[in-house]
Amino acid sequence: MRSTRVITDVAEVGPGVDPVPRQASAPGSAAHGVRTRNQHQRRKRIVQAAAALASRGGVEAMQMRTVAERAGVALGTLYRYFPSKMDLVVAVVGEELDLLESSIERRPPQAATPAGRAVDVLMRATRGLMREPELADALIRSLIMAEVDTPFGDRMTGLLLRVAADGLTPELATEEQFALAGSLSSVWVHELLEMLRSRRTYEQIQRRIEIAADRLLADF
Repeated sequence: MRSTRVITDVAEVGPGVDPVPRQASAPGSAAHGVRTRNQHQRRKRIVQAAAALASRGGVEAMQMRTVAERAGVALGTLYRYFPSKMDLVVAVVGEELDLLESSIERRPPQAATPAGRAVDVLMRATRGLMREPELADALIRSLIMAEVDTPFGDRMTGLLLRVAADGLTPELATEEQFALAGSLSSVWVHELLEMLRSRRTYEQIQRRIEIAADRLLADF
């Protein structure tokens, strides 16, 4: 999941691009560690700036020049980290999923059944996304239309497998298990879109996901 990438240790490609030494320091050196931390922090600022803009005006507000200005980086630097707006959208989604996974690790679902644990995760994700409905709408719609590989579906499926089947990974899951967890993830995305269109209430979404989870995860 991933088309987003940080390109490091390349020559400066034009005006406005942060210079990077042509001869990289040894991987274990202090200079290398500082540069890596700086790159990570710069990337994080860019993603946070993009998310803040999208939360106010959707993906349309995520103009690359505006993101660069808000993040305090040169436009050329932004394009080195994210060659296209869709790469940036994917990175914002990845950040949201990172937050969700951290939340699950800190506070694992306590339901007794696989379906109950899966519903807990999906409704927790729903609450998190709906704190910023414009951002949620922009991200979900963009991912549906994406022409780049996105991590969203597979990561949600993997997360559902882990919580539903006691740590089961996609690599160890059967084809049927992976397909069923993926189907539940797809139901959730559809219901979330319906909620964003004001066609579902939170309670209706929860009930529909509970029904789907009970059926799809019955044999987990």
